[in-house]
Amino acid sequence: MTYYLIAGEASGDLHGSNLMRGLKQADPAARFRFWGGDLMAAQGGDLVKHYKSTAVMGFMEVLTKLRAVLRNIRFCKKDILAHRPDVLILIDYPGFNLRMAKFAKQHGVKVFYYIAPKVWAWKEKRVHRLKRYVDRLLVIFPFEPSYFKRWGIDACYVGNPLVDSVDERLAEKESFHTFTTRNNLLDKPVIAVLAGSRVMEIHYVLPRLLFLAGQFPDYQFVIAGAPAIDEAQYKKYLHGGAFRIVYNQTYPLLAQATAAIVASGTATLEAALTGVPQVVCYGGNEISYQVAKRLVKTKYISLVNLIMDAPVVTELIQHDMNRENLQKELQDILPEGKKRQTMLAQYNRLRTKVGERGASLRAAELIVKS
Repeated sequence: MTYYLIAGEASGDLHGSNLMRGLKQADPAARFRFWGGDLMAAQGGDLVKHYKSTAVMGFMEVLTKLRAVLRNIRFCKKDILAHRPDVLILIDYPGFNLRMAKFAKQHGVKVFYYIAPKVWAWKEKRVHRLKRYVDRLLVIFPFEPSYFKRWGIDACYVGNPLVDSVDERLAEKESFHTFTTRNNLLDKPVIAVLAGSRVMEIHYVLPRLLFLAGQFPDYQFVIAGAPAIDEAQYKKYLHGGAFRIVYNQTYPLLAQATAAIVASGTATLEAALTGVPQVVCYGGNEISYQVAKRLVKTKYISLVNLIMDAPVVTELIQHDMNRENLQKELQDILPEGKKRQTMLAQYNRLRTKVGERGASLRAAELIVKS
């Protein structure tokens, strides 16, 4: 069959690539056309647009790029009609993908949604569009099937694909000496800095963290460079060598880290599954923040806390991400810190909750058989 996939950001590229690998196992004749990134491209097929040219986050950011967003929507509709795939697979990215779901359904294309929009957090009205335009909803968080059932949607929980990604990379873990030598790093314990995959996140978070290098001189702070972000976006924060950077090595970096500072998103769950104590930091444009604050319905923003329904990791959001809080919370998760062992114990419970390996293949098999 021919599969048309749409992923609009780095996490979608990761999940999309794993799903494509599963589809090739379940359907050896699989052919792909997709919106995504380098990881999906490595699985083969035709890359239509790279997510680095389409990713937009935040209310003000969307408004400033509205013309480009609408242009991409028109182009995607034409491209779907021109290639008439057997299946359209939408991966998160709801503002764009829900429009594509409606369009595809109206034109007789079967629609699967893999990694559901977080309607349980905000914009709950979107659930009606999911029910109307999506043939099968495949979800990756254990609390989602019961939520969607209340709306009359039979969502299928396939497990979380990050379990596979993390376990595979941990099996390839190199020695600390090899990692630091290969990346020209210091012979000091590492604190990983995962500042987000979007320029807006990086520019808000990183400047507020630089002072930490002077407060924790026995550690080196190493940024996980996002694959879609140009090196120039980081250079202003690397001046003086307080922070160092490695590119396209998020998992190898986490595997060597004593602790991590993580911008909210997929990375929070990656750090937890890797067993790295973390402080979650998040912020952005003040207008976007104030709007989101009034719309978001969940108690937490990190996936770790959402899955556990408890404050396992500390979340420093917007104005709470200040010097005093950052220094205190980081100290608490370092060796001998008062929160470290409790957090690690909760991580073990989290891994049990998210389920076994094989999520991508289970999702692929459901798509092929449907």
